[in-house]
Amino acid sequence: MKGTNMEEKIAGVLNEMAEFLSIAQLKKLQEVMIRRFAENEPRKKDIENGEYVKLFLDAKKIEGCSNRTIKYYRVTIEHLFKSIKIPVRKITTDEIRSYLVDYQKINNCGKATIDNIRRNLSSFFSWLEEEDYILKSPMRRIHKVKTKKAVKEVISDEAIERIRDHCKTPRDLAIVDFLYSTGIRVGELVNLNIADLNMEQRECVVYGKGDKERKVYFDAKAKIHIQNYLESRTDDNPALFVTLDAPHDRLQIRGVEQRIRRLGLDVGLAKIHPHKFRRTMATRAIDKGMAIEQVQKLLGHSQIDTTMEYAIVNQTNVKLSHQKYIA
Repeated sequence: MKGTNMEEKIAGVLNEMAEFLSIAQLKKLQEVMIRRFAENEPRKKDIENGEYVKLFLDAKKIEGCSNRTIKYYRVTIEHLFKSIKIPVRKITTDEIRSYLVDYQKINNCGKATIDNIRRNLSSFFSWLEEEDYILKSPMRRIHKVKTKKAVKEVISDEAIERIRDHCKTPRDLAIVDFLYSTGIRVGELVNLNIADLNMEQRECVVYGKGDKERKVYFDAKAKIHIQNYLESRTDDNPALFVTLDAPHDRLQIRGVEQRIRRLGLDVGLAKIHPHKFRRTMATRAIDKGMAIEQVQKLLGHSQIDTTMEYAIVNQTNVKLSHQKYIA
């Protein structure tokens, strides 16, 4: 009796006894059966909690998770084991619930942070269950934390023009229009080489999270500004965007973020950052009628729910659509 087969048999017994026992008695019966049946199952060699973490992270690396994601998984899980110092097989749902409540109180963090931790722990314990290291994940009954989603602003057409007008170098103008046109991540931007661009087709291949390859496209305005920037360069660095000063090294993420923030502040716009260009592109695309699935592909999202969070539907457009289709 193993895995799903055992669970089905336990469920069958519980169903038959449901009319004779109270809910509390049924839960106790379930607990006893799971424990007793598990004792008779062939068990994998007991290993330390740290070894389980290593096995899980190795599996995630093979799946193509980025180093940043791997580190986040490791920190989250190791912090749990520092608080709950018992073998992973014996950790219960109630213990993890208490851990999450205490974590939120001690660190004074928001619901979004707690939900991220919950999601990481859920991935870990689900993997342990799938690999038969544990009988059942204690995270199954710990559901998504409800959070208020703030409506995030996008960059207006007027603001984009003001930023463009304030760009003092061909490079900055090329960066602004490339971000605005493609919606790529800043990490993808700095990894691009000149050879990656097909200027004639106005497209390029980028490697997103987990080294996933996809094509993105830029408009005529971005093409012209990129060409002007490349013609102004005197270095031989293969990188698409480089520092203004010699030796003209590849531009790094921090450099792009600082420059974009400075351009925003110079024209009186706070909180202008590269990611805001990405959100703006997604919103513009959907407002103009692009299918959400196509926007998802352009942004490189594995889940369409992530795309929906980027694409804020303008309330004015909702009103216009209502007048067009309903009124």
